Amino acid sequence: MALIWWSLVIVHVKSQEKDAAMEAFKSGKTQVLVSTTLIEVGIDIPEASMIVVEHAERYGMAQLHQLRGRVGRGTRPATCILLGSTAHSLERLKLLESSTDGFYLAEIDLKLRGPGEVLGKRQSGFLPEFGLARLDEDGPILEQARSAAEVFLLSCIILWLVHTLHSSLFALLG
Repeated sequence: MALIWWSLVIVHVKSQEKDAAMEAFKSGKTQVLVSTTLIEVGIDIPEASMIVVEHAERYGMAQLHQLRGRVGRGTRPATCILLGSTAHSLERLKLLESSTDGFYLAEIDLKLRGPGEVLGKRQSGFLPEFGLARLDEDGPILEQARSAAEVFLLSCIILWLVHTLHSSLFALLG
């Protein structure tokens, strides 16, 4: 029986401990890394070949896409195991299996799970506070509204500058 060395990375430990555990995994000193989603972005270990995500239904599809991208960067074939606990989550996770386009997956996730709170803690769900528009359906008109608001604000700044310049010149020249 082969002995497997493993490391545990906990978000609330000191940075040096996290770095040491990551370096041990990267160097091959440990073969298994148990971690939070700390490993989602910025970790590049080409020999990592398997990732298991528990309670995958709790994550957005774009985040799961990032997580599965942590493996299979080297010469070894990669495996991504997503563990869900409901039939609904299985349907959503199967969509992830069908695409490697992160933007497409984020769009699908927005349609399925909703945008969540703009000024709150809920990161998904369809909420009544945005009753006039839905981000997944009204994106183009919301972009136009944003552009119009930027033009309006820029106009206000220009008018304020002209007024300030006019007042200063009037005060200076009498």
